[in-house]
Amino acid sequence: MSKVSYNKPPLTYSEQLQQLKDRGLFIENTDKALHLLENISYYRLSGYWYPMLAHPKSSHRFKVDSTFNAAFKLYCFDREFRRLILGELEKIEVAIRAKIIYILSENYGAFWFNNPDLFRNEFSFNRTIEKFRKDFADSREDFILRFKEKYNDHLPPSWMMLEITSFGSLSFVYNNLKPGRDKRVIAKYFGLNERTMESWLHTIIYVRNICAHHGRLWNRDYSIAPSIPVSLANTWLAVTTTDHPTKTGSQRNLNNKTYFFLSMIIIC
Repeated sequence: MSKVSYNKPPLTYSEQLQQLKDRGLFIENTDKALHLLENISYYRLSGYWYPMLAHPKSSHRFKVDSTFNAAFKLYCFDREFRRLILGELEKIEVAIRAKIIYILSENYGAFWFNNPDLFRNEFSFNRTIEKFRKDFADSREDFILRFKEKYNDHLPPSWMMLEITSFGSLSFVYNNLKPGRDKRVIAKYFGLNERTMESWLHTIIYVRNICAHHGRLWNRDYSIAPSIPVSLANTWLAVTTTDHPTKTGSQRNLNNKTYFFLSMIIIC
């Protein structure tokens, strides 16, 4: 299919509402619907009424009995769902930070993150150190300001440094560690092996960003899917595949679904 230029004009709130009516969506309360279109936006809400579209969805016709309120209730559910997920991810993130700091500091000292011999890729190591230097320079945390006043080190010890850097940078640190006992011990604490830990960290960051930016989590296929573990120390899902919706006799993995991710949270 050849591409074309986007030429759809912007619509006023009233025009947006009329378009929904013309396509068959029942509007229970016009004033409320206009208020929600103004304060949430048509495009953000469209992800919640998309399942209500009849096939083919490209026709933009709603199924019988589809309502604006039903779509808004899904939006409200998803908003609360993201809040709950973020609360659980905070616990996991804090625990991962604590374990990485403790294991590696015990074995290699306070500044282990500055030792290139511990890491497998020099480019990734140098990029992480540059990120740490920027985080350190920009930080206004009281404990960092006191450290700068008292010490002349270019970077603080790991238990300070890894508290002010992003979870994404922390993931880079773990992924770039050379395979070995330290990496296994950290992963084992969370009931995982090294490769699964790396994959799950990547997915946790992805979902965390969706939640932090108020993206839709309900009814979503993840573009970054976690690996399906071969074995785990803890009880795991008995079923990780389902029948393919269009290919008879074929199976598809469920690791790009929110249910799989919720199971990850329980494990960790």
